[in-house]
This record gives sequence, C-alpha cells and structure tokens, in this order.
Amino acid sequence: MEKAQKLFDPIWEDYLKQNPHVKKIYELFTDLGERVVNDHIAFRTYNDPRINIDVLAQQFIEAGYEFKGEYQFEQKKLYAKHFELAGFKDAPRIFISELKLEEMSPFLRKTVNALIDQIPTNLLNSPELIFKGRVWEKPSYSIYEKLRQESEYASWLYVFGFRANHFTVNINALKQLDTMDKVIGFLKSNGFKMNTSGGEIKGSPESLLEQSSIIAGTIPIEFIEGIYNVPSCYYEFAKRYKDKNGDIYGGFIAKSADKIFESTDYRKN
Repeated sequence: MEKAQKLFDPIWEDYLKQNPHVKKIYELFTDLGERVVNDHIAFRTYNDPRINIDVLAQQFIEAGYEFKGEYQFEQKKLYAKHFELAGFKDAPRIFISELKLEEMSPFLRKTVNALIDQIPTNLLNSPELIFKGRVWEKPSYSIYEKLRQESEYASWLYVFGFRANHFTVNINALKQLDTMDKVIGFLKSNGFKMNTSGGEIKGSPESLLEQSSIIAGTIPIEFIEGIYNVPSCYYEFAKRYKDKNGDIYGGFIAKSADKIFESTDYRKN
C-alpha cells in the first residue's frame, strides 16, 4: 500500500489544485468529523497504444494492483477497466477509460494523433505521465468546440490531459452521512449542484452500487483565442452493498457509469 500511496499523493494534490470546489467539499466532510476514504479514482485517455489503458495502468500494477473488470460504453464509444489492490480494503480502486479512436471522425483522429505526437518520448514511458496534465501545446477554443460536438470526453482530454478526472468518496466509510440521500442533501444545502442525468442517484441497493456526483466546476483556461471557462473535474460518491455471499460488491455498473461521465459535460449558464 505504501508504494501505491506514493502514486496517489501527487495525483490528489494536482486534483485539489485544479478543483477548489472539491477541496471545499472535502473540508466540509472533515469538519463534520468524517474520515474521507476514496472508493475509486478515475482517469481518461485515448486507445492509442502509446497512451492507452494498459500504459497508464502499468505503474499501478507494479504497485500491486490487479485487473478486476472491464466495461463497454457503446454510445460514448468508450472502453474501461478497473483494478484493485488485493489485501487492502481501504485502497481506492483504479478506473481507467479510453476513447475508441477507430470509431471517431477523421478530424478527431487526426487531431488526437497530432497531440500524442507532441508528447516528449521520455514522458511516454514515465510513471509521472498520469498526473502531468496537458503535455501538448496550448489548446484552441475552436478545436475544443469542434471536438465537444462529437465527444465531450475527447474535448475534456484535449484541455486537461493526463490527471485524475475524479476521486470518489466511499459512503460506506462515513459515520453521519451514511446514506446517499444524506450526502446529496448535505451537498445541496451547501450550494452544490448534482449531476441529474439518469437521476441524482444512479444504481440501487438491488444492483449493489449507488453512485452520485456533483457537476464539474468551471475554471478559466487559457486558449489560443483567449481565456474561457470550461468544466474541469468533479467529486463522486459511492455506496456499496453486500452480495449474496456477504461480500461488498467491488465492481461497477456500466449503465450508471455512463451517466456519471456526463458530470464534465459543457453546460451553458
């Protein structure tokens, strides 16, 4: 676990730096005396063999993580895998998704390939890549908009690059806010907006997993054309239930995760 923790520390620090709204939520929880445990950490990438899931997952595997499940998101043209650290129940799961470039437009494929070509060779095989952020030239807002029309996922990656897309609070580890309804009520009472795609709560006790998330906060990004506010990252919340064998369910529900992805969708005020 110690080796894995050394990976998480810089990822968490970068995540808080990019997302002051997340830091506020974390502090609201800890001010209540809650111990915030991470259920999972999610990352995004493209399925180019130079930077695909297997590349980003390698450092976690070297730290003791094991592959546990895979998921398809047909409509969003995504594929994902999740990994767990055996023997450490409080260790966060790692969830890495990738955009299927072969199913995208020639414009998107050409744009992404040009971005990856700009990544320094020494970074492609570095364990630091996963928290290095945008490792290509300053983005263009017009390209961001064109990518966004085809894939919100691709446009987010274009602007933010390699970093945690979200961390997830494990509600099972909370004492006072021990249900999804309590967590959502607490967040809304403090002014946070929830992702309502598919309902505020995705999943159910019957499916063994409930998930919810805030809408990503917007932050100013310097584009070639000027500074624009765009959605950054978000905070997710997960409540897990025991299966018929009495074990806490450790996987993910693709139908629910599909809606969670939309937490970073661009929204006009």
